[in-house]
Amino acid sequence: MQLSPRMQALMEQVEKQIEGAVQQIDRTVDQNQWKVIAAFQKHQVSDFHFSTSTGYGYNDRGREVLDLVYADVFGAEAALVRPHFVSGTHTISAALFGVLRPGDELLYITGTPYDTLHKVIGKPADGTGSLQDWGVLYNEVALKEDGLPDWNGIRAKISSRTKVIGIQRSRGYDWRASFTVAQIGEMVTFVKRLDPNIIVFVDNCYGEFTETTEPTEVGVDLMAGSLIKNPGGGIADTGGYIAGKHPYVELAAFRLTAPGIGGEVGAMLGTTRRMFQGLFLASHIVGQAIKGSIFAAAMFEQLGFPTQPRWNETRSDLIQAIRFTSAAHLITFVQGVQKASAVDAHVVPEPWDMPGYEHPVIMAAGTFIQGGSLELSADAPIREPYIAYMQGGLTYSHAKLGVICAIENLIAKGLL
Repeated sequence: MQLSPRMQALMEQVEKQIEGAVQQIDRTVDQNQWKVIAAFQKHQVSDFHFSTSTGYGYNDRGREVLDLVYADVFGAEAALVRPHFVSGTHTISAALFGVLRPGDELLYITGTPYDTLHKVIGKPADGTGSLQDWGVLYNEVALKEDGLPDWNGIRAKISSRTKVIGIQRSRGYDWRASFTVAQIGEMVTFVKRLDPNIIVFVDNCYGEFTETTEPTEVGVDLMAGSLIKNPGGGIADTGGYIAGKHPYVELAAFRLTAPGIGGEVGAMLGTTRRMFQGLFLASHIVGQAIKGSIFAAAMFEQLGFPTQPRWNETRSDLIQAIRFTSAAHLITFVQGVQKASAVDAHVVPEPWDMPGYEHPVIMAAGTFIQGGSLELSADAPIREPYIAYMQGGLTYSHAKLGVICAIENLIAKGLL
């Protein structure tokens, strides 16, 4: 693939510019990689743990040890790691349904959550079995204009009915910074001072291993994420995890299977080895993806487009947001990312009414794992402001190629 002299010069300029930030990512990778290995060693992971189970899956030692390793890596009391979770939304849903009861209130303090959770919450109740259908109340506190929590608003809305506080770590489809673990710790401290019995839940999707600590290490009671994002390392076929305080993880397990059964059953169907190996690889692959996001931010800033975060700002998730001026720019960018794929590069993505989303969505996803957003991908709702969300890249080289192809596609269409 030959680069134009202009593109070659721009790439070299940007790589020199971001050199220090890339080195810092390598140091984070080292600490996280060593933490994961220490957990493997503590629980004496061996090849017999990779064996599969069938039927009920009773006494599946690999499954049990996988839970223990995840709990240690995340500094939690317990974890539930299963291929039976079909998505991050499903995993979050199991966690919330597990700990909420009729008459309880779920209060999100980071604004409106990600689009796919709206149906889970049920705004309004619609007969589909949502939280609100089951009598769970919902409220939210908008973030301030600077993207930070509204402490006075949170204090005003917490009531005797508030059972769970919801925090979305990632920016989702919003133009804001993702929350750092330290910021999440501040939220936990604030909430617990008002009512120590409130359960603090974090949607940790896209955030794992971007820092050297996780939300459960700063007082979060329960968190959830998807294995086809960060912790699956790009090779877990499917699945999700829930981690946190033991009683709450157990309640989530009862929701996944059935009360009284919980995490004691569940055939792993040949997925255990890839889940272990994916976790082993995750720190490194997340580092590769973050380097790609830094590169993308710096390149598009050089071309005059606003980015969030900027190339030299703190990162607490994988997602790189780039704001365009029209739907045409947005669609052309996403189609350009698709052209860089090793899989389905010949496919031209178009906006469509994707289940769970409120606006047409366009997605570039030439991935080995369907929907695997630790792999190079980009997506966006077709609505103003026209913001593209790029994430992933199993290798830094692939992420760079995605950026270059997107820019060249914009040039070819006369949009740059």
